[in-house]
Amino acid sequence: MMIIGINGSPRKNGNTIEMLKSALDGAKAQGAETELINLYDYNYKGCVSCFSCKLKGGRSYGKCALKDDLKPILEKIEKADAFILASPIYFGMVTGEMRSFMERLLFQYLVYDKDHSSLFNRKIKTGFIYTMNVPETYLDSVGYNKLFESNEATLKRIFGASEYILSTDTYQFDDYSKYEASMFDVEAKKKRREEVFPEDCKRAYEMGASFVK
Repeated sequence: MMIIGINGSPRKNGNTIEMLKSALDGAKAQGAETELINLYDYNYKGCVSCFSCKLKGGRSYGKCALKDDLKPILEKIEKADAFILASPIYFGMVTGEMRSFMERLLFQYLVYDKDHSSLFNRKIKTGFIYTMNVPETYLDSVGYNKLFESNEATLKRIFGASEYILSTDTYQFDDYSKYEASMFDVEAKKKRREEVFPEDCKRAYEMGASFVK
């Protein structure tokens, strides 16, 4: 069984990738093969609305026609048994790289019909890990939950199953005194990093393990 982790964070040692690695560790512990892909290592763009993936009888029907660094990654996901996306939240959205990746991944399989059909020919498990600086109390008031639920619904429509987990109020800097960040209670942030974030990583681990069981 192959499970692919897609890191949409520019950082390779931050909160997002730590949780994603925990999820892949959970999958490995259950005997799965895993691969970690860092989107910021690749050169690609989002959907260009060429509609080649929708052209009946066309060479790229059901496949993204763009030929760039993302093409082999999309081909890997085509063969994977499950995948987990991970992204920090920037201004209420996933990162630009993750958004562009999702456009290319999802639109190629989406069918414009009344049955909400999918051209992905199997049912696989998918997951999403979100990390964010805001506290959990902001999720509804700012509308973040609508984003998470929308992505979950789209992934379910295309691939058959999806779930997501959140890590909120994350610890961002090794030394807060070096940055303009006076709005934060640094000690509270540090305590949460020490006490809550390990539990977030544990939930990610359990997600990865559950995808194999």
